[in-house]
Amino acid sequence: MRKIAPSQGPFLPYGRQLIEEDDIAAVTAVLRGDWLTTGPAVAAFERALCEATEARHAIACANGTAALHLAALALDLAPGDRVVVPSVTFLATANAVRLAGGEVVFADCDADSGLMEVPQLAEALEHAAAAPGGPLKAVFPVHLTGQCADLPALAALAAEQGLTLVDDAAHAIGSRYRAADGNTKPIGDGRLSAMTAFSFHPVKTIAMGEGGALTTNDDNLALRLQRLRSHGMVREEREWQHRDLAFDADGSANPWYYEMPEVGLNYRVTDIQCALGLSQMKKLKRFAAQRRRLADRYDRQLAGLAPLVRPIARSASSEAAWHIYPLLIDFAGAGISRARVMARLKAAGIGSQVHYIPVHMQPYYRRRYGDLDLPGAQAYYERTLSLPLFAGMEDSDVDRVAAALAEVLGRG
Repeated sequence: MRKIAPSQGPFLPYGRQLIEEDDIAAVTAVLRGDWLTTGPAVAAFERALCEATEARHAIACANGTAALHLAALALDLAPGDRVVVPSVTFLATANAVRLAGGEVVFADCDADSGLMEVPQLAEALEHAAAAPGGPLKAVFPVHLTGQCADLPALAALAAEQGLTLVDDAAHAIGSRYRAADGNTKPIGDGRLSAMTAFSFHPVKTIAMGEGGALTTNDDNLALRLQRLRSHGMVREEREWQHRDLAFDADGSANPWYYEMPEVGLNYRVTDIQCALGLSQMKKLKRFAAQRRRLADRYDRQLAGLAPLVRPIARSASSEAAWHIYPLLIDFAGAGISRARVMARLKAAGIGSQVHYIPVHMQPYYRRRYGDLDLPGAQAYYERTLSLPLFAGMEDSDVDRVAAALAEVLGRG
């Protein structure tokens, strides 16, 4: 086997943030100001997210996992209530359901895109209906890699079955889905989903260090989510139940008073994080366009490795702001294991990752639900490998990665 040439440049991780001087200035301004925790930068970031998604409400929170957990809590899942979740996703999508007291019904995915589409959702609903368990309450589709699942079709099936749809858009800020009229709409617009969850981890298109958010068009849900992210506390006078404790003898509200009608969590986000997020949101279109351009270049540069290597299937329902650039690789046909490919790429200064181990294969879920047969998820997992993709990459970085992969696979 040929020896891979040592790194010809700086190490390229599979993903990373792009922080510019104006981002640093925005955070510095908050550090010099009066607010560090929840203050005006949080509200400004929420307004910017509403503008970008066209949603009526945005509720910023600590991270994407917190967003999913808050959404699951807002569904008021009773013990035994079931929620459909695609198995090809990060752990948090399923864990949010369990943390809220519900049970997970794992759905299969398209073997070539990793997305749960209508056939896989319908199959999961059919299996769930035939199995013992509590009522089906919701479905959590995932916009994997930045590609949107067919949201109108999924929403129609969910509505037909009386299910609430909450989409996991942790990968998809800046992505657009194709509406029934053929026009594209921003993910998170609230037209078809009760709630949409976002993540702003550093490897995502928009970085806040850690950070997340939910968007919704439902006024009552927005208010509930705001309370749940802050211990379940209520400070609005009109909502107080114990009037004798809340008000002074002259009828004025006691200035220290608050109530907690239900248990919530401290899932608040800080002004420091939101100052960075707000600065980054101004660059969303530029970052998304750069990621699309880099993905297109990868497609061209790797075309010669087909059929051994090919991009994941492209969704006709989506205009993706690519979060990651995954490939499907026939490792057996190449005569080399995935672990060995990753090791040899790393030796050449190139990071890679696998997105994801199907969640139904995790020990916790296998103990709870047994060994499930989800062949699409299994086939996708066995072939996928994510190459470096981030807004700070240059064309030459893509060319370097493509050349290194070809050499690792013996096609250089």
